[in-house]
Amino acid sequence: MSSGTTVSDVDAVVLVGGKGTRLRPLTLATPKPMLPTAGVPFLRHLLSRIAAAGVRHVVLGTSYKAEVFTEYFGDGEELGIELEYVVESEPLDTAGAIRNVADRLRHKDVLVFNGDILSGVDPRAVLATHRENSADATLHLVKVHDPRPFGCVPTDDEGWVTAFLEKSADPPTDQINAGCYAFRREVIEDIPAGRRVSVERETFPGLLSSGARVHGHVDSSYWLDLGTPSAFVQGSVDLATGLAPSAALPSAPGEAILLEDAVVYGTVTGGSTIGARTEIGAEAQVTASVVFDDTQVGAGALVRRSVIGAGARIGTGAVLDGAVIGDGAEVGPNCELLCGARVWPGVHLPETGIRFSSDE
Repeated sequence: MSSGTTVSDVDAVVLVGGKGTRLRPLTLATPKPMLPTAGVPFLRHLLSRIAAAGVRHVVLGTSYKAEVFTEYFGDGEELGIELEYVVESEPLDTAGAIRNVADRLRHKDVLVFNGDILSGVDPRAVLATHRENSADATLHLVKVHDPRPFGCVPTDDEGWVTAFLEKSADPPTDQINAGCYAFRREVIEDIPAGRRVSVERETFPGLLSSGARVHGHVDSSYWLDLGTPSAFVQGSVDLATGLAPSAALPSAPGEAILLEDAVVYGTVTGGSTIGARTEIGAEAQVTASVVFDDTQVGAGALVRRSVIGAGARIGTGAVLDGAVIGDGAEVGPNCELLCGARVWPGVHLPETGIRFSSDE
């Protein structure tokens, strides 16, 4: 991270209240930000970067399975931060969730992070842009090759935001909202309290129409929304191999991260993570995948770009390619699960029970 801007006098808010429905069945028991990603809960990567930037006071806006966060992170002392929690009693959307933590804020400036975004942005750089331009709000914007799936945010020659545009087939800019913001505290306090408010559809358009100073911090840093299984796997791989920055990896970046007491008789490559007490059988191949704790992958199995939940059993000769296997599920020998197939927790697939090609 670059240096120069002091961030000890800023609050950080991390929004982690979503249910992560696109990642089911992985999120049936675990909130999305707490899923093991390159060996530790994803949120640990984000909080470690926030701490490394010098932020000391962090507020988590939680809702779904809120107790999981407090049980793991406690008061934040282990990470060198002071961590507070605010639980939404009902869904409030993005801006509503930010407003919901307003009474915990202490400083003039507030950095806000979406808790499911993996990003290489330097929080100090966003804050510097915010303060140098005396902005009311500053958005981190990233340039992407294909902006059509995202909301676009055009800026003028001086970096001031000119509009917030919904997804379209012909976007006028390649700049998208990257889910990290800097706000003046008063802007947050002006968000309506106690109801759903969208930061993209209500707060930012409202600021623009009122003549507020809304600036963009544009860069080309690493950025990925971890909302889908394929993106989750990609994010874990990018963290494990060092492509995405993190101060929380349990080991040095490389071809594989092996957690405590993992046993590998086959091969593990491509930035895969193998959970604690997990066994990879002889001649099994695990490539660019995430395997949780206490799992068994049978001899000769092939696992590629897949996620295998805790305590699952993968039979000999099984093929998983782009698959998601829930906690405690059993995939019988010689099953073949491809192209986004998902197996719910505890389900037992018999030998050759599901295949995408003939059983030869």
